[in-house]
Parts: sequence; structure tokens; C-alpha cells
Amino acid sequence: MNGKKTTTNLCYYALMTCTLILTGCAKQRYQLIEQIHLTNIEKSQAMQAAEDVLAKMHFTIEKADTESGFIRTRPLEGAQFFEFWRKDNVGAFNAAEANLHSIRRIAELNISQDGEKLRIDCDVKTQRLNLPERQTTSSTRAYEMFSKSSPSMQKLRLNKQQKTGVAWADLGQDKQLATEILKRIEKRIEQR
Repeated sequence: MNGKKTTTNLCYYALMTCTLILTGCAKQRYQLIEQIHLTNIEKSQAMQAAEDVLAKMHFTIEKADTESGFIRTRPLEGAQFFEFWRKDNVGAFNAAEANLHSIRRIAELNISQDGEKLRIDCDVKTQRLNLPERQTTSSTRAYEMFSKSSPSMQKLRLNKQQKTGVAWADLGQDKQLATEILKRIEKRIEQR
């Protein structure tokens, strides 16, 4: 009888431990922001604040037009796990994806007048690098699937057919990063 009770208790504790672990790993809610509205600020000041925020996040500005209120960044490769100072992977999924694939993001901001308020919209496009595979003839030559490598030295050397097939595939929007950019812009403007 005592052995049965011990087994039942052990199963109970194992079940509770699994439940607690899964609860901790549950997807956390992240409130997304589509746009922000600002008062008592000029468009040029908002543009400067947005450029400062993007620069702090390691984005490089490709185009900035104060008159139209448009900012676009150059593609920024996703941060790797050891780049702890970078903050462009918002959320566990985006961090894991950037560590498993070659990911890049492009941020676009539109700053426009909305009545008496200034409205800022942010759109972040995510892309993944696709490399075409090569035909392998045996499992021992699997190291040559993507490039001309040897078993002892892995190098990325693509043949002519593969080079023409290399492309950045659109993965859609990164709304979490767009929200983070907007929050930082709003905070930056409030600090002025």
C-alpha cells in the first residue's frame, strides 16, 4: 500500500512540475500598437526623434524625407544570441528565428498630420534568405548540399545555378518590433 501511495505522489508531483513549466513557457501577451498620436510637436522634431531611436537600435537610415514625413531603413540582419546589446528581436519566437535563419528587417515610418495631432505609423518588413539546395548523390556527401565544401572545412561557395536562385523571401510584418519602435519614439519625445 505504501509503494502505491509513493507512486501516486510521484506522478502528482511530476504532473504539477510539467504544468508549472508549461505555464512559464506560455505565450505572453504583448499589446501591439498600430500608431501613436502626439501633440505639441513639429514634424521635424518627430523625424529627428525617430531617426535617433532607429540609430540606437542599430538601423541605418536609407531614406528620410522631412517634407513627406517618411523614413525607411536599410535592411538590418537579425541579432544573434551573443549580441545581447542589440534589441531588434522582440519576443522569443523572433529571437529563435533570427538564430536559426538569416533574417533581416526593414523599418518604414510615416509621420503625418492628423487634425491637431501628429500621427506616426511604423511598418517593419521581415525577410529570410533562401539558398537553393544542390542535388546530393549520397548521404556521405550531405555537406555539399548548399555549397562546395569538404568534410573538414565548411564554406559557403555557391555554383552559378545556385547564385541565380538566392533570394530574400518576405515573411510579412514584425508587429512586435514595430510596436517597440513606436514606444521608444514616444518615450524619447516625452523626455524632451
